[in-house]
Amino acid sequence: MDLSIIVPFYNEEDNIAGMYEALQDALRPLALDYEIIFVDDGSSDRTCQVARELAAADPRLRVIKFRKNYGQTPAMTAGIDHARGDILITMDGDLQNDPADIPRFLDKIREGYDIVVGWRHKRQDKLITRKIPSKIANFLIGKITGVPIKDNGCSLKAYRAEIIQNVPLYSEMHRFIPAMLSLTGARIAEIKVRHHPRRFGVSKYGLTRIYKVLSDLLTIKMLVSFAARPLLWFTILALPLFTIGLLTCGYALLAQWLTPGTAMVVPLGVGIVFFAASLFLVFCGILGEFIYQTGDYKTEALSKLTNKVIAGHE
Repeated sequence: MDLSIIVPFYNEEDNIAGMYEALQDALRPLALDYEIIFVDDGSSDRTCQVARELAAADPRLRVIKFRKNYGQTPAMTAGIDHARGDILITMDGDLQNDPADIPRFLDKIREGYDIVVGWRHKRQDKLITRKIPSKIANFLIGKITGVPIKDNGCSLKAYRAEIIQNVPLYSEMHRFIPAMLSLTGARIAEIKVRHHPRRFGVSKYGLTRIYKVLSDLLTIKMLVSFAARPLLWFTILALPLFTIGLLTCGYALLAQWLTPGTAMVVPLGVGIVFFAASLFLVFCGILGEFIYQTGDYKTEALSKLTNKVIAGHE
């Protein structure tokens, strides 16, 4: 199969039929063997019912249903895991992403890129709660990960299936896919896409998601850094323990020398424990360095983390 379109939905009963029609209008002229995967993320309205009615009349439309709301990243992961296309395209189900941009993504993939990221350069969202936090987050993500993407939060992206299906995703990690794919040396492109105001329903995003993004950003930074230089980072983690051990043992020996007969067994024992812990971390770093240098670590480590099962979808 040539192409899979993956669209998560959560309480979008007024948008789902319009999204289906827009996708059909964009895909029919392409003369490709394609499928559409709608993922219902535990909606409490008629979203899933409408999706199933559409799927009953179109064998190219498949529906995955979660029993409860797990979030956008698990919904995308479920669609990616079930996709059969050589190229996968993800997008939001609120009709703000435009399916008419899909052919441009396919053209970029054919140029040899592994992932193509959409950039909502004229974003139709609220300034305070959406645009400003997004600009700050994109700046931080680019600085910390070293992958300067202008719009990490845009769900409209295209991937080669053999690459994205080997990337572990959880929490809010879908916005960090370019950074995670940078571990494999993937070629990344970014193109401008259209963005429309929301017509129906309410946004599921807000300022409350900032803490999740920041915590995931720290996780990604650690993953990217540890993957290439495990000995360096384990040594950095060991330094505070080594310092505490050195100071504690130094205090115990100095006190014993200044006041002979003073029992300093406990401080000396604590210092030895901290020394041992720092030594253990250094050995872990050496082991990680050995694994990285003697095997195809960057690709195998990601592929071994696949085949996840998300509880709740049918």
